[in-house]
Amino acid sequence: MLSIETTSVRIVIVEDYKLTRVGLRSSLNEFEGIQVIGEAEDGEKGLALIKELRPDVVLMDLGLPGINGIEATQQVKAFDEKIKVVILTSHDRDEEVLASLGSGANAYCLKDIEPNTLVNVLKNVSQGAAWLDPAIAKVALNLFPKPQSTKVLNPSEISDARAQLTEREMEVLRLLVQGKSNTEIAKDLIVSVHTAKAHVCSILQKLCVDDRVQAAVKAIRENII
Repeated sequence: MLSIETTSVRIVIVEDYKLTRVGLRSSLNEFEGIQVIGEAEDGEKGLALIKELRPDVVLMDLGLPGINGIEATQQVKAFDEKIKVVILTSHDRDEEVLASLGSGANAYCLKDIEPNTLVNVLKNVSQGAAWLDPAIAKVALNLFPKPQSTKVLNPSEISDARAQLTEREMEVLRLLVQGKSNTEIAKDLIVSVHTAKAHVCSILQKLCVDDRVQAAVKAIRENII
C-alpha cells in the first residue's frame, strides 16, 4: 500500500450518484495533499462512515436519499464541529444556500467547479477558511441589507427582536432557517399548513422583512435564534 503524506487532507465523499463518486475520487486522488478515505451513497451511511473514519473534510451532496445533505451536515457538526463540510451540488436556490450555511457548512461549491479550485477549497477549508462559489456569493450578498441600512445590534436590541416573537414563532423561525417549506413546518409542528403559513406571515411582519429567506438571514445575522 502506498504511503500517504501525514499532511494530506483526509476526505469522505457523500454522493448518491456512483459515477460522480468515482469521478470525484479518481480526480481528487491525483492531487498531492488530498486523500479520499471513504465514500457513501446516502446520508445514513455517510454519517456512519464519518463517525468511524473522522475525516478532516466531508464533501457533501445536498440531494441525498433519506437524510438530505443539510440534515447530514447538521448531524456532522453536532457530532464533531471540528469536521469541516464542503457542500458540492448543482442546487443554487436561495433557500438551499441559506439552509446550507445555517446548517454549519464551511463551503458551498457548484458541481461545475474546476478540479484545481475544488482541491484548493478542500485544503483551505481544512485549515479553517470558508468559501462560497462566486455564483452563490452573489446570491448570499443579495440576501443581506444594503450597507447603508446595516447596523450593529447591541444585546438589548437582539432581546427586543426575540421578545416580539412568541415561543411558537421562534420554533417556526428555526425551521425557516433550515430551509423548510410551510408544508414541512406544518408536519414538524403537527399543525395545519394554514396555521404554519399564518405563523410565517406574523414573523415577516414582526421582523420587518419581505420574505422567508430574508427572515431566516436576519435571524442568523442578528443572533435572534
